[in-house]
Amino acid sequence: QAQLVQSGGGLAQPGGSLRLSCAASAFTLDYYAVGWFRRAPGKEREGVSCISRDGLTTDYPESVEGRFTVSRDNDKNTAYLHLTNLKPEDTGVYYCAISGIGVSTRYCPPLLTQEYDTWGQGTQVTVTS
Repeated sequence: QAQLVQSGGGLAQPGGSLRLSCAASAFTLDYYAVGWFRRAPGKEREGVSCISRDGLTTDYPESVEGRFTVSRDNDKNTAYLHLTNLKPEDTGVYYCAISGIGVSTRYCPPLLTQEYDTWGQGTQVTVTS
């Protein structure tokens, strides 16, 4: 069964770092762009990054620009989100997701949930002192 399996996350102090992983199971990740989203308590799900199929195009909202870094290793069939200089407002459940199959290799879809088809199970990130 094709699915995205997430790992990483957990508890961090303000200013700390975490790395999230998103592994594709039973399909080839490099046919898809990958997006990362989060849902903070009481808020709508928001996009925090995307990466194109070839890894050469990335996108971030202003809220995380310069602090979060998205990457992928297509040989390992895995995408990553490195979170640094964490703030309490980064707390939430983080999800990875893939776009429709066969998008242009350099294309990064808009960070809107309707642009992505398949979602990981989510992983909790909690930032607190």
